[in-house]
Amino acid sequence: MTAPAVAVPTRQPSRGDLEAHSGSLRHFGTDDRASTGAQYTAPSGTDQPNRIDTELVDRVRRRLAELDTVITPTIVAEAVRSEASGMLGDTEVLYALRLLRDELVGAGPLEGLLRQPDVTDVLVTGPTEVWVDRGAGLSRSSIRFADEAALRRLAHRLAVAAGRRLDDAQPFVDAWLPTNLGIGDVRLHAVIPPVAACGTCLSLRVLRPAVHDLATLGAMGTFAAEVEGLLRAVIAARLAFLVVGGTGSGKSTLLAALLGAVPDAERIVCVEDAGELRPLHPHFVSLLARPPNVEGAGAVTLRDLVRQALRMRPDRLVVGEVRGSEICDLLAAFNTGHDGGAGTLHANSPAEVPARMEALAALGGLDRTALHSQLSAAVQVVLHMARGPAGSRRLESIGLLERDGEHVRVVDAWRRDGEAAPGRAALYRLLHTRGVQPPW
Repeated sequence: MTAPAVAVPTRQPSRGDLEAHSGSLRHFGTDDRASTGAQYTAPSGTDQPNRIDTELVDRVRRRLAELDTVITPTIVAEAVRSEASGMLGDTEVLYALRLLRDELVGAGPLEGLLRQPDVTDVLVTGPTEVWVDRGAGLSRSSIRFADEAALRRLAHRLAVAAGRRLDDAQPFVDAWLPTNLGIGDVRLHAVIPPVAACGTCLSLRVLRPAVHDLATLGAMGTFAAEVEGLLRAVIAARLAFLVVGGTGSGKSTLLAALLGAVPDAERIVCVEDAGELRPLHPHFVSLLARPPNVEGAGAVTLRDLVRQALRMRPDRLVVGEVRGSEICDLLAAFNTGHDGGAGTLHANSPAEVPARMEALAALGGLDRTALHSQLSAAVQVVLHMARGPAGSRRLESIGLLERDGEHVRVVDAWRRDGEAAPGRAALYRLLHTRGVQPPW
């Protein structure tokens, strides 16, 4: 099975080109499990035969492992020529060096996808099932792995690179890949059989630097132009808010843009499990949770971090994703002078938010009545994100949390579809009480 061709220079490269292109080779040949086993073809548009494949990569790796010397690009190039029985020209050697780099210290056949600036997610559900999201929904890629074993070897190598185990005793891993792989900030999630019944599954999320402020999101159609003023008013009034929506709906993107609108003099302390929030703000502090080590010790939970964040003099406290008992400490903080905070929450609609919060609060020992009492005083605004028909991420509604007897409900204050928004007047009154003039 072959993967799509990778373009290489058409001119004959010099020895200096070979050394510059190959990158760091310190780890070449150090692990017999390193090769992914993916098949490659020669560059399209050339008359070169397909002489660079998995077997050649494996032979070169084994040859380098036997050397008792510092591995240099020149030595690797000579090993490639030797193992190919002198049948490769300089262009093919350069191509082979690139494959070796990707196979042994990169992301193998997925390397090219991860380097594309518009790619946000790469999902692999089998040797022939590689899917990519470029911001408009998933589409199938033509990239293939040789077999299940090749895919599993790549998953194992990436897990080891991230400092984690991935084996029968620990069949899943969630970690950030080290930046020295040269593919930027990539979050790895991998599951192997028997937990993954259909075979090894890889999920790679690429974290791009925050480049979208509120004005940019408005221009992209994430929300109507007039809504930007209302969002800025929510920030200026220091209203606590939640960004809710399904997976991949753009919650973190909107939250980062909103945090970028916070005055520069304010200190934002953010508690996260994944470290995905990187707003354009000069005083942003990020605290990351940590799973237990192989001995089951050393875990640092989001709840631990919320408590630590409160001791760091935050002007605004943010939880990247509210997903457990930390909701109890977060609501308590919002109710004791830490206004203007924020977070994201998985919920398919604003109406589901109270029930979702009940379930999370129960994990922390907070009953339903107490949760609704705390929630009504702690959080004022709910922003609902969703995917559009073409996969675009859109702000569907802005809601206001209101008491309804003993419970809390979300009342629409703005809707993308233009339908009635009975909560708008109440939101305007709330802005006025905070000394902020509503935009319309």
